[in-house]
Amino acid sequence: MDVRARWFARFKSVAALRTLLREPVVARAEKLILGGGSNLLLTQDFAGVVLKNEITDLLFLPEPTDRNIVIAHVGGGVGWHELVEKSLAQELSGLENLSLIPGTVGAAPLQNIGAYGVELREVFAYLDAVEIATGRERRFTAQECRFGYRESIFKNELRGQYVVVYVGLRLHRNVTTFRTDYGDIRQQLTTMGVADEALSARHISAAVVQIRRLKLPDPAEIGNAGSFFKNPEISVSQFEALKARFPAVPGYLLAGGERVKVPAGWLIEQAGWKGHRRGGSADSPATHGVHNRQALVLVNHGGAQGAEVWALAQEIIASVEEKFGVVLTPEVNVL
Repeated sequence: MDVRARWFARFKSVAALRTLLREPVVARAEKLILGGGSNLLLTQDFAGVVLKNEITDLLFLPEPTDRNIVIAHVGGGVGWHELVEKSLAQELSGLENLSLIPGTVGAAPLQNIGAYGVELREVFAYLDAVEIATGRERRFTAQECRFGYRESIFKNELRGQYVVVYVGLRLHRNVTTFRTDYGDIRQQLTTMGVADEALSARHISAAVVQIRRLKLPDPAEIGNAGSFFKNPEISVSQFEALKARFPAVPGYLLAGGERVKVPAGWLIEQAGWKGHRRGGSADSPATHGVHNRQALVLVNHGGAQGAEVWALAQEIIASVEEKFGVVLTPEVNVL
């Protein structure tokens, strides 16, 4: 079901954003910065002002010291996959594994988006952000952003204090090695008939797009916020204990050798939630549930309120913890 904000405004430049922030109504109200809205679950009306980022500048700037490096200077309102496609058109590599991720460029650093073995921080150069309280612009380095797994300083200490207006990404020309060891990428490339010697960033992107379309529902067709939960990271000893009880549980040893990442989708599916549907009646279809091809995705079949989806998420968290002793953490921002 729809929810409403008290005020809504768009900005297409840093100057326009600063003007909005000086408006008395905006200055006094609680603020929600909106990109594409693809990682947001609204459970109630919003009494403040929604500011939608529509800065769409995009420049590809050659690195003076290395002709094979190009800095993409990108407005926060640019669609993420639009950026991926334009970088491929420039024959640049670095974003191909991140193809078809929904949302905007400005939102990407907030949670350090990642997919198929690659995270944003691997290509991140800088971001420019406007401080909401003062209107001053500041450039953040990768170190200052404190990137973690689906984390950054903007989800913690600086939450709600800055608006990301531009992002700089370090991309490469003439790349000959690619990340194909994660998920089904190599299998999909084989299905596509792509030989190793002919492999390119475009092929990787096409493979990722095909995989995502097979496994994940299109938000334009069925309401969802993508992967609802983070993949939990647990200690090696906890994973070994889990493996003793559930021999089939998959796990990926993280750098440093002290933590193991366990696929949340596997845990949710094994707890019996994959394809779960609820709401509706004998005469009408279910209103919401868990996607039947990807247990990480909660879906709104139509008519469900955000609070109902959130209640389902809480049940899933409790169920997984009871069965496996592992606590799931939402990746989606809940308001």
